[in-house]
Amino acid sequence: MNWLLVIIGGMAGAPLRYLTDRAVQKRHDAVFPWGTFTVNVLGCFILGLLTGAVAAGAASSHVQLLIGTGLCGALTTYSTFSYETLRLTEDGARFLAAANVAASVVAGLGAAFAGTAFAEAIWA
Repeated sequence: MNWLLVIIGGMAGAPLRYLTDRAVQKRHDAVFPWGTFTVNVLGCFILGLLTGAVAAGAASSHVQLLIGTGLCGALTTYSTFSYETLRLTEDGARFLAAANVAASVVAGLGAAFAGTAFAEAIWA
């Protein structure tokens, strides 16, 4: 049963990542990888919210597998983030590459903390 929950979540997360990335990049005609940045920060927020919900007893381990492991696992992408940062560096956009790394880490951690805080405010 657990593996099925992960698969179902992943089946939703992968196309959601692709569609979100394309929609965001289409709106931002820039070298900076805004689509990947967006899905990664969104995934961090969802995972923080879910973690807070599980800690408060408002969500089960099955929901954690479906949403946390499946959906967020397929929605977020460390490999694309790494590739796009490398591409920026190779293209001579070193400042944007460094900004991508710094902003992704800070925004991702901030989103995870915000999600957890939001969950605590709702379910505590």
